[in-house]
Amino acid sequence: MSENKIIDGKEFAERLRARIGVLAGEFEAKAGRKAGLAVVLVGEDPASQVYVSSKGKQTVAAGMNSFEHKLPADASEEELLAVVEKLNADPAVDGILVQLPLPRHMDEQKVIATIDPDKDVDGFHVTNAGRLAVGQAGYVPCTPLGCLMLLEDRLGDLKGLNAVVIGRSNIVGKPMAQLLLSANCTVTIAHRHTKDLADIVRRSDIVVAAVGVPEMVKGDWIKPGATVIDVGINRLPPAEGKTKGRIVGDVDYQGAVQVAGAITPVPGGVGPMTIAVLLRNALVAAYAHEGLTLATADLPEHSI
Repeated sequence: MSENKIIDGKEFAERLRARIGVLAGEFEAKAGRKAGLAVVLVGEDPASQVYVSSKGKQTVAAGMNSFEHKLPADASEEELLAVVEKLNADPAVDGILVQLPLPRHMDEQKVIATIDPDKDVDGFHVTNAGRLAVGQAGYVPCTPLGCLMLLEDRLGDLKGLNAVVIGRSNIVGKPMAQLLLSANCTVTIAHRHTKDLADIVRRSDIVVAAVGVPEMVKGDWIKPGATVIDVGINRLPPAEGKTKGRIVGDVDYQGAVQVAGAITPVPGGVGPMTIAVLLRNALVAAYAHEGLTLATADLPEHSI
């Protein structure tokens, strides 16, 4: 197996963060302030706490201000909405991210809808979803935008390629399909209930798997030479004598890597891109809020 087949998301993310750091410094020199990203965490979910901590550290490392707001799990929805409204009005905050999932007594869609669309660097607001759908500038969810960056870095122009997106979530599947359409691919959106899914995958030059089913996409489904982006992160049950199971993607990596022209590993593929693209979106928002020009050559398009 050629090492050149492996799409190293960790290495790409490091390069992207380095470029963001340079541009963040240029922004501070021009605007007289640092770009600012605010993260709101409700409750004490361990995975969310680790993720929020990582976001904060990477934000500061990139030369941007990190604002963290933590609420107890029993906080009211009204308290959370009040925090969001305060951040909407704060000129030092360019991007707002409310960490999901929220406690059950809170309406996630209502909370997301309260975020100013021009500070919605997660790209979840219905306004930004609509902007993406009709080809207007807006913020795109970080994971699919990171996937597109990896694809364009590996393949260059995607025009005319057949792509299948397996998964139809609002966070990954749907925006991924829209991004591929905007890149002039011919796109099929599939899911676990799609008939003849294997045949659809076998005809595809690009396969993006984001369905949340461990190793669902088999190696013999992959068209020889196709590029495979595996968004899935699943932990298998532990083997006998082990305390933790292996982490695998939605693609049978060992089978697919023998056939694919390029493939993302799990872990180390798509995952590292998510926070890097979040920082990218926050910096783009900062430039926009100050009326400063940020060349698309510096940071890829698909955002304000």
